[in-house]
Amino acid sequence: MTSDAKSPEEYINSLPEDRKEAIKQLRKTINANLPKGFKETMSYGMIGYVVPHSLYPDGYHCSPELPLPFMNLASQKNYIALYHSGVYADKELLAWFVGEYPKYVSKKLDMGKSCVRFKKMEDIPYKLIGELCRKMTVDEWIALYEKNIKKTR
Repeated sequence: MTSDAKSPEEYINSLPEDRKEAIKQLRKTINANLPKGFKETMSYGMIGYVVPHSLYPDGYHCSPELPLPFMNLASQKNYIALYHSGVYADKELLAWFVGEYPKYVSKKLDMGKSCVRFKKMEDIPYKLIGELCRKMTVDEWIALYEKNIKKTR
């Protein structure tokens, strides 16, 4: 489910009541912990966190006019999704996250390649998400992107 919202605030205001607080809290957690340089924006109809063209002029290899994506936050039909490109591109970061998750949530991790799905709002591990956000700087993401993703395209 993508949105036509023009800002994160507009996106949040368009959500059902049961999702607003969780998305607000996730947004607050991400903004408080994401290293300097990433920019919050609307991206792919979701709240996005990107490397702006001012820091990485090449942009995203699939669509160079777009900034390099890093994270997205979305309210989908049956869950809240947190997309994190770093866990997709860095096996060590993925292993760390998978290993830490059970320390915060008793339910099984529901995860795709870069997407963590939260079906119950009370199961969102905000502290762990904050830690995940601090694990990779803009420069580290750019280097990893160029090494593991861009070169394969």
